[in-house]
Amino acid sequence: MPQNSKRHNALRFAIFNHKGGVGKTTLTVNVAAALASLGKRVLLVDTDPQCNLSSCLLEESVLDDLLANSDLTNGGTIWSAIKPVAEGLGEVGELEPVELSIENLFLACGDIRLSEFEEELTGFWSECLQRKMRGLRGTMALSSLVNQICTDQQIDIVFYDCGPNIGPLNRVILLDCDGFIVPAACDQFSLRALRTMGSTLTSWISQWSLISKLAPEDMYLLPGLPRMLGYIPQRFKVYRGVVSQAFAGYLAKIERRIVSDLITPLRKIDSKLASSSLEVNKLGQIKDFGTIANASQVQGVPMSEVDAGTPEQRADARRAFHQIAKKILERSK
Repeated sequence: MPQNSKRHNALRFAIFNHKGGVGKTTLTVNVAAALASLGKRVLLVDTDPQCNLSSCLLEESVLDDLLANSDLTNGGTIWSAIKPVAEGLGEVGELEPVELSIENLFLACGDIRLSEFEEELTGFWSECLQRKMRGLRGTMALSSLVNQICTDQQIDIVFYDCGPNIGPLNRVILLDCDGFIVPAACDQFSLRALRTMGSTLTSWISQWSLISKLAPEDMYLLPGLPRMLGYIPQRFKVYRGVVSQAFAGYLAKIERRIVSDLITPLRKIDSKLASSSLEVNKLGQIKDFGTIANASQVQGVPMSEVDAGTPEQRADARRAFHQIAKKILERSK
């Protein structure tokens, strides 16, 4: 598949926080499903080598078969398509995503062997700085694959599901995104992670700006300017409709850290990369849904569709995620 093709106009997003355990995959599934219910064709791209998203959405036997045959030329995982580039044997192959039972929702299946591709990305990045075409093509491989799927399936929105790290794979993912959303759990570890995230993102953006200037003018390149669409506080307890006192303090701290550690450094690079308004940046908040959140992971469906909890809980989850989906669409115009 040629890598100099025009970038498809599908919007590409990631729910990103390099701290583990903040519910990125659960958020991704539920927000994507809400967007799909609004009539958008949504592609989920499982780029975490742990394959949590694929494990959640696919039957075990289906996933096992895909992983067992991913080395084949006609394999059905992301690794199957980018293997030729990772091994230096050719260009990105084509991949047909799995059409999920949720209408308008598609999955590019993950693979544990994406960790091998991540190892190669470090060398590709260095070669980009040396103006070597091999490095540029390798760095663009995942984006080119997503471009092909978006074109074939007429996708409107892409959501990458990232692993919990700030490694080279997440670097090319974030730089391929039009925007990113920050999930923040109400705990001390999430607060600390925000500081590292801001400095890391600004470094990636600055480095890619230099690489883009060195690259050939007609080269298909990552956009390299991911905009912060907003943040989503989550997993807090509610008592009689109000955030419990133990978590209320964390919500205030999250707001301050979002401004100091993310919004401010991003706006120093480009004022368009983040809004200065906290009200705009807060896309919504997801309380601790307990039983239906766990059921969503096990059953592989949105919280609003699980066979668990009460009708009121499911309706509450549906409203929360639909509000976030609508804000994402508004902010993306």
